[in-house]
Amino acid sequence: MPSKTEKLLSLLNGQPVIPVLKISDVANAVPLARALARGGLPAIEITLRTADALEAIRRVAGEVEEAIVGAGTILDARQFEEAAAAGSRFIVSPGITCELLSAAAASDVPLLPGAITPGEIMAAREAVLRFLKFFPAEQSGGIASLKAFASPLADVKFCPTGGISAKNAADYLSLPNVVCVGGSWVAPDDLVKAGKWDEIEALARAASKLAK
Repeated sequence: MPSKTEKLLSLLNGQPVIPVLKISDVANAVPLARALARGGLPAIEITLRTADALEAIRRVAGEVEEAIVGAGTILDARQFEEAAAAGSRFIVSPGITCELLSAAAASDVPLLPGAITPGEIMAAREAVLRFLKFFPAEQSGGIASLKAFASPLADVKFCPTGGISAKNAADYLSLPNVVCVGGSWVAPDDLVKAGKWDEIEALARAASKLAK
């Protein structure tokens, strides 16, 4: 049976950028997910930062077969369970807590927990998690910190998120311990509100071609 880390890596394998989405209007969820998938970014993270987030996850999970929808900004076990029930294929949290680790251990849905200190990363390792979110990346030492972790924590891989843009994504992706990056630049709020799905598809296509 594959480990949770292997399951998570298989879901996100080969996708250099994971779109981090804040859905303010649930009607945009399905066309946005379809545009991103057409552009080569089927795996998306819908954050629980809006009232429509869970319904957006339900709609994408139910209507966009090509999408791999995950839930982000999960802060506790209740949110973990609600997001999983809504159809999330993976769960992303900004940090790591005993409650979240317990919820993840009891679920088939893999967790990508945030960790930025050696202690947090080691706690994740003890929970047999080897693929972690590094958040907020730019504010937490960015590339220099990830380079420093590469030797003492060589078996841990990261998805840096926070302050990642089209300008610096390739620099992060060049690191051996970075699998992918999370970013919102592929789905700017103004383009989403205007329903400019073709432009979002083009941004996704450019991001999908970033070298890893």
